[in-house]
Amino acid sequence: MLRLGGFLAACLLALGLSGVFDVASAQSAPDPRNWRQVDPENTLYIDTVHGRIVVELYPEIAPRHVERIKTLTRAGFYDGRIFHRVVEGFMAQTGDPLGTGEGASTLPDVREEFRFRRGPDMPFIEAAIQGGARLGFYKALPIESQPDAQMSVTADGRVAANALHCPGVVSMARSENPNSANSQFFIMRAPNSDLDKRYSIFGRVVWGQEAVMQIAVGSPPPNPDRMLAVRIAADVPEPDRAPIYVLRTDGPEFRELIDDTRRQRAADFSVCDVQIPARVPRDNNRERRWWSIIPFIP
Repeated sequence: MLRLGGFLAACLLALGLSGVFDVASAQSAPDPRNWRQVDPENTLYIDTVHGRIVVELYPEIAPRHVERIKTLTRAGFYDGRIFHRVVEGFMAQTGDPLGTGEGASTLPDVREEFRFRRGPDMPFIEAAIQGGARLGFYKALPIESQPDAQMSVTADGRVAANALHCPGVVSMARSENPNSANSQFFIMRAPNSDLDKRYSIFGRVVWGQEAVMQIAVGSPPPNPDRMLAVRIAADVPEPDRAPIYVLRTDGPEFRELIDDTRRQRAADFSVCDVQIPARVPRDNNRERRWWSIIPFIP
Protein backbone atom coordinates (compact mmCIF):
# COMPACT_ATOMS: atom_id res chain seq x y z
CA MET A 1 0.00 0.00 0.00
CA LEU A 2 1.17 3.49 -0.77
CA ARG A 3 2.78 5.02 2.31
CA LEU A 4 1.30 8.42 2.99
CA GLY A 5 2.66 11.13 5.23
CA GLY A 6 1.30 12.47 8.51
CA PHE A 7 -1.25 14.67 6.80
CA LEU A 8 -3.27 11.54 5.96
CA ALA A 9 -2.61 9.60 9.12
CA ALA A 10 -6.29 9.60 9.99
CA CYS A 11 -7.20 7.99 6.67
CA LEU A 12 -7.40 4.24 7.13
CA LEU A 13 -7.86 2.74 3.70
CA ALA A 14 -6.92 3.39 0.09
CA LEU A 15 -8.92 1.69 -2.63
CA GLY A 16 -7.76 1.44 -6.26
CA LEU A 17 -6.71 4.43 -8.34
CA SER A 18 -8.96 6.86 -6.53
CA GLY A 19 -7.09 6.50 -3.24
CA VAL A 20 -10.52 6.50 -1.57
CA PHE A 21 -10.20 6.82 2.17
CA ASP A 22 -12.28 5.66 5.11
CA VAL A 23 -13.65 8.84 6.63
CA ALA A 24 -16.45 7.49 8.82
CA SER A 25 -15.42 9.89 11.57
CA ALA A 26 -15.66 12.95 9.32
CA GLN A 27 -18.64 15.10 10.25
CA SER A 28 -18.06 18.10 8.01
CA ALA A 29 -16.42 19.14 4.78
CA PRO A 30 -12.64 18.54 4.65
CA ASP A 31 -10.17 21.41 4.98
CA PRO A 32 -10.67 23.52 1.80
CA ARG A 33 -6.96 24.39 1.69
CA ASN A 34 -6.26 20.77 0.77
CA TRP A 35 -9.55 19.33 -0.44
CA ARG A 36 -11.98 20.46 -3.13
CA GLN A 37 -15.47 19.23 -3.89
CA VAL A 38 -16.04 17.92 -7.39
CA ASP A 39 -18.49 20.14 -9.33
CA PRO A 40 -21.79 18.20 -9.84
CA GLU A 41 -22.28 19.80 -13.27
CA ASN A 42 -18.96 18.30 -14.37
CA THR A 43 -19.32 14.93 -12.65
CA LEU A 44 -20.43 11.80 -14.48
CA TYR A 45 -22.00 8.87 -12.63
CA ILE A 46 -21.67 5.49 -14.36
CA ASP A 47 -23.50 2.74 -12.49
CA THR A 48 -22.44 -0.87 -12.99
CA VAL A 49 -23.11 -4.13 -11.17
CA HIS A 50 -19.67 -3.62 -9.62
CA GLY A 51 -20.53 -0.20 -8.17
CA ARG A 52 -20.62 3.42 -9.18
CA ILE A 53 -17.81 4.92 -11.26
CA VAL A 54 -17.49 8.67 -10.72
CA VAL A 55 -15.71 10.65 -13.43
CA GLU A 56 -14.64 14.28 -13.14
CA LEU A 57 -15.11 16.05 -16.49
CA TYR A 58 -12.78 18.80 -17.74
CA PRO A 59 -14.60 21.18 -20.12
CA GLU A 60 -11.67 23.61 -19.88
CA ILE A 61 -9.48 20.96 -21.54
CA ALA A 62 -11.84 19.26 -24.00
CA PRO A 63 -14.99 21.41 -24.26
CA ARG A 64 -16.38 19.75 -27.39
CA HIS A 65 -15.99 16.24 -26.03
CA VAL A 66 -17.41 17.09 -22.61
CA GLU A 67 -20.41 18.71 -24.29
CA ARG A 68 -20.95 15.58 -26.38
CA ILE A 69 -20.78 13.31 -23.31
CA LYS A 70 -23.26 15.53 -21.45
CA THR A 71 -25.64 15.72 -24.41
CA LEU A 72 -25.74 11.95 -24.91
CA THR A 73 -25.95 11.29 -21.18
CA ARG A 74 -28.91 13.62 -20.75
CA ALA A 75 -30.62 11.96 -23.70
CA GLY A 76 -30.28 8.55 -22.00
CA PHE A 77 -28.08 7.31 -24.85
CA TYR A 78 -25.58 5.50 -22.62
CA ASP A 79 -28.06 3.63 -20.41
CA GLY A 80 -27.65 -0.11 -20.94
CA ARG A 81 -24.67 0.11 -23.30
CA ILE A 82 -22.21 -2.76 -22.94
CA PHE A 83 -18.47 -2.59 -22.44
CA HIS A 84 -17.80 -4.19 -25.81
CA ARG A 85 -13.99 -4.13 -25.72
CA VAL A 86 -12.12 -4.65 -22.47
CA VAL A 87 -8.41 -5.44 -22.68
CA GLU A 88 -6.45 -6.63 -19.66
CA GLY A 89 -3.61 -4.22 -18.90
CA PHE A 90 -5.09 -1.59 -21.20
CA MET A 91 -8.63 -0.16 -21.10
CA ALA A 92 -12.42 -0.72 -21.04
CA GLN A 93 -14.38 0.68 -24.02
CA THR A 94 -18.11 1.41 -24.26
CA GLY A 95 -20.66 3.78 -25.79
CA ASP A 96 -21.41 1.88 -29.00
CA PRO A 97 -25.15 1.43 -29.76
CA LEU A 98 -24.33 -1.62 -31.89
CA GLY A 99 -22.08 -3.22 -29.30
CA THR A 100 -19.57 -4.17 -31.99
CA GLY A 101 -17.16 -1.24 -31.97
CA GLU A 102 -18.56 0.00 -35.28
CA GLY A 103 -21.48 2.10 -34.05
CA ALA A 104 -22.01 5.72 -33.10
CA SER A 105 -24.74 8.18 -32.22
CA THR A 106 -26.64 10.08 -34.92
CA LEU A 107 -24.85 13.29 -33.96
CA PRO A 108 -21.95 14.63 -36.08
CA ASP A 109 -18.42 13.52 -35.25
CA VAL A 110 -16.37 15.68 -32.90
CA ARG A 111 -13.19 17.52 -33.85
CA GLU A 112 -10.08 16.37 -31.96
CA GLU A 113 -8.89 18.01 -28.74
CA PHE A 114 -5.56 16.25 -28.23
CA ARG A 115 -3.87 19.33 -26.76
CA PHE A 116 -4.98 22.44 -24.88
CA ARG A 117 -3.66 25.85 -23.92
CA ARG A 118 -2.96 26.23 -20.21
CA GLY A 119 -3.02 29.64 -18.56
CA PRO A 120 -2.40 30.95 -15.04
CA ASP A 121 -6.02 30.02 -14.20
CA MET A 122 -5.02 26.35 -14.57
CA PRO A 123 -2.25 25.70 -12.03
CA PHE A 124 0.28 23.04 -13.01
CA ILE A 125 1.94 21.07 -10.22
CA GLU A 126 5.14 19.56 -11.55
CA ALA A 127 5.96 16.03 -10.37
CA ALA A 128 8.67 14.85 -12.77
CA ILE A 129 10.83 15.77 -15.74
CA GLN A 130 11.12 12.94 -18.25
CA GLY A 131 13.13 13.28 -21.43
CA GLY A 132 12.88 17.03 -21.10
CA ALA A 133 9.09 16.89 -20.73
CA ARG A 134 7.55 18.42 -17.60
CA LEU A 135 4.92 16.09 -16.14
CA GLY A 136 2.51 16.77 -13.32
CA PHE A 137 -1.09 17.55 -12.53
CA TYR A 138 -3.92 19.93 -13.20
CA LYS A 139 -6.67 19.13 -10.68
CA ALA A 140 -6.77 15.31 -10.63
CA LEU A 141 -5.63 15.01 -14.23
CA PRO A 142 -2.05 13.99 -15.10
CA ILE A 143 -0.69 16.30 -17.78
CA GLU A 144 2.43 17.32 -19.66
CA SER A 145 2.95 21.07 -19.89
CA GLN A 146 5.38 23.77 -20.86
CA PRO A 147 6.52 25.76 -17.78
CA ASP A 148 4.64 28.79 -16.49
CA ALA A 149 7.60 31.04 -17.30
CA GLN A 150 6.86 30.71 -21.01
CA MET A 151 3.43 32.31 -20.57
CA SER A 152 5.09 35.72 -20.54
CA VAL A 153 6.36 35.29 -24.10
CA THR A 154 3.30 33.74 -25.79
CA ALA A 155 0.71 35.80 -27.65
CA ASP A 156 -2.21 34.45 -25.62
CA GLY A 157 -0.40 34.25 -22.27
CA ARG A 158 -0.81 30.48 -22.27
CA VAL A 159 1.38 27.44 -22.90
CA ALA A 160 0.93 24.12 -24.67
CA ALA A 161 -0.23 21.15 -22.62
CA ASN A 162 -1.77 17.71 -23.06
CA ALA A 163 -3.30 15.15 -20.72
CA LEU A 164 -1.73 11.72 -20.14
CA HIS A 165 -3.29 8.27 -20.43
CA CYS A 166 -2.77 7.07 -16.87
CA PRO A 167 -5.10 4.60 -15.08
CA GLY A 168 -8.57 6.05 -14.59
CA VAL A 169 -8.21 8.60 -17.37
CA VAL A 170 -11.26 8.69 -19.68
CA SER A 171 -10.67 9.29 -23.38
CA MET A 172 -12.71 9.34 -26.58
CA ALA A 173 -12.45 6.46 -29.05
CA ARG A 174 -12.14 7.18 -32.77
CA SER A 175 -11.22 5.67 -36.12
CA GLU A 176 -8.02 6.48 -38.03
CA ASN A 177 -9.50 9.92 -38.76
CA PRO A 178 -8.44 12.14 -35.82
CA ASN A 179 -11.74 14.03 -36.05
CA SER A 180 -13.99 10.96 -35.92
CA ALA A 181 -14.83 10.72 -32.19
CA ASN A 182 -18.58 10.43 -31.65
CA SER A 183 -20.06 8.44 -28.76
CA GLN A 184 -17.60 5.71 -27.82
CA PHE A 185 -15.15 6.26 -24.99
CA PHE A 186 -12.74 4.21 -22.91
CA ILE A 187 -11.47 4.15 -19.33
CA MET A 188 -7.81 3.34 -18.80
CA ARG A 189 -7.01 0.27 -16.70
CA ALA A 190 -3.22 0.78 -17.03
CA PRO A 191 -0.85 3.48 -18.33
CA ASN A 192 -0.31 3.78 -22.07
CA SER A 193 1.75 6.73 -23.24
CA ASP A 194 1.39 5.69 -26.90
CA LEU A 195 -2.12 7.18 -26.82
CA ASP A 196 -0.98 10.60 -25.60
CA LYS A 197 -1.64 13.46 -28.03
CA ARG A 198 -3.50 11.01 -30.29
CA TYR A 199 -6.81 10.66 -28.42
CA SER A 200 -8.93 13.31 -26.71
CA ILE A 201 -8.95 12.97 -22.92
CA PHE A 202 -11.96 14.56 -21.26
CA GLY A 203 -12.12 13.16 -17.71
CA ARG A 204 -10.69 10.99 -14.97
CA VAL A 205 -12.19 8.53 -12.50
CA VAL A 206 -12.06 10.05 -9.01
CA TRP A 207 -14.05 7.27 -7.33
CA GLY A 208 -14.71 3.68 -8.33
CA GLN A 209 -11.63 2.60 -10.28
CA GLU A 210 -11.97 -0.73 -8.48
CA ALA A 211 -15.28 -1.17 -10.36
CA VAL A 212 -13.50 -0.43 -13.65
CA MET A 213 -11.00 -3.18 -12.89
CA GLN A 214 -13.80 -5.73 -12.37
CA ILE A 215 -15.44 -5.16 -15.78
CA ALA A 216 -15.53 -8.40 -17.78
CA VAL A 217 -12.61 -8.77 -20.21
CA GLY A 218 -13.00 -9.62 -23.89
CA SER A 219 -13.61 -8.21 -27.38
CA PRO A 220 -16.48 -8.65 -26.81
CA PRO A 221 -16.58 -10.40 -23.42
CA PRO A 222 -18.65 -13.63 -23.34
CA ASN A 223 -20.91 -11.99 -20.75
CA PRO A 224 -20.30 -8.27 -21.11
CA ASP A 225 -20.91 -5.80 -18.33
CA ARG A 226 -23.18 -2.82 -18.98
CA MET A 227 -23.52 0.76 -17.92
CA LEU A 228 -26.80 0.31 -16.05
CA ALA A 229 -27.42 4.04 -15.92
CA VAL A 230 -25.33 7.12 -16.69
CA ARG A 231 -26.16 10.55 -15.25
CA ILE A 232 -24.65 13.98 -14.72
CA ALA A 233 -24.49 14.40 -10.94
CA ALA A 234 -26.21 17.79 -11.12
CA ASP A 235 -29.27 16.06 -12.60
CA VAL A 236 -29.51 13.56 -9.73
CA PRO A 237 -31.65 14.61 -6.72
CA GLU A 238 -29.37 16.09 -4.08
CA PRO A 239 -30.25 13.46 -1.42
CA ASP A 240 -29.04 10.76 -3.81
CA ARG A 241 -25.65 12.36 -4.47
CA ALA A 242 -22.49 11.71 -2.55
CA PRO A 243 -20.44 14.90 -1.92
CA ILE A 244 -17.08 13.67 -3.18
CA TYR A 245 -13.93 15.60 -2.31
CA VAL A 246 -10.52 15.06 -3.87
CA LEU A 247 -7.14 16.17 -2.62
CA ARG A 248 -6.19 19.52 -4.15
CA THR A 249 -3.14 19.10 -6.32
CA ASP A 250 -2.51 22.84 -5.85
CA GLY A 251 -2.83 22.57 -2.05
CA PRO A 252 0.01 22.56 0.50
CA GLU A 253 -0.20 18.83 1.25
CA PHE A 254 -0.06 17.42 -2.27
CA ARG A 255 3.72 17.73 -2.49
CA GLU A 256 4.05 15.30 0.41
CA LEU A 257 1.98 12.76 -1.49
CA ILE A 258 4.26 13.10 -4.53
CA ASP A 259 7.36 12.75 -2.36
CA ASP A 260 5.97 9.66 -0.60
CA THR A 261 5.14 8.04 -3.93
CA ARG A 262 8.58 8.84 -5.32
CA ARG A 263 10.30 7.33 -2.27
CA GLN A 264 8.31 4.12 -2.62
CA ARG A 265 8.69 3.76 -6.38
CA ALA A 266 12.32 4.98 -6.47
CA ALA A 267 13.74 4.74 -10.01
CA ASP A 268 10.42 3.38 -11.32
CA PHE A 269 8.51 6.52 -10.33
CA SER A 270 5.94 7.82 -12.80
CA VAL A 271 3.23 10.45 -12.51
CA CYS A 272 0.80 7.60 -13.19
CA ASP A 273 1.80 6.15 -9.80
CA VAL A 274 0.41 9.13 -7.90
CA GLN A 275 -3.03 8.16 -6.62
CA ILE A 276 -5.17 11.22 -5.92
CA PRO A 277 -7.07 10.59 -2.67
CA ALA A 278 -10.84 11.05 -2.54
CA ARG A 279 -13.12 11.15 0.48
CA VAL A 280 -16.81 11.47 1.26
CA PRO A 281 -17.76 12.80 4.70
CA ARG A 282 -20.41 10.91 6.61
CA ASP A 283 -23.71 12.74 6.78
CA ASN A 284 -25.44 11.91 10.07
CA ASN A 285 -28.67 13.47 8.81
CA ARG A 286 -28.85 10.80 6.13
CA GLU A 287 -27.56 8.09 8.46
CA ARG A 288 -25.37 6.72 5.72
CA ARG A 289 -21.64 6.14 5.44
CA TRP A 290 -21.13 7.87 2.12
CA TRP A 291 -17.47 6.86 2.03
CA SER A 292 -18.41 3.20 1.72
CA ILE A 293 -21.94 3.16 0.29
CA ILE A 294 -22.74 5.32 -2.72
CA PRO A 295 -26.30 4.59 -3.86
CA PHE A 296 -27.13 3.47 -7.36
CA ILE A 297 -29.14 5.94 -9.41
CA PRO A 298 -32.86 5.22 -8.73
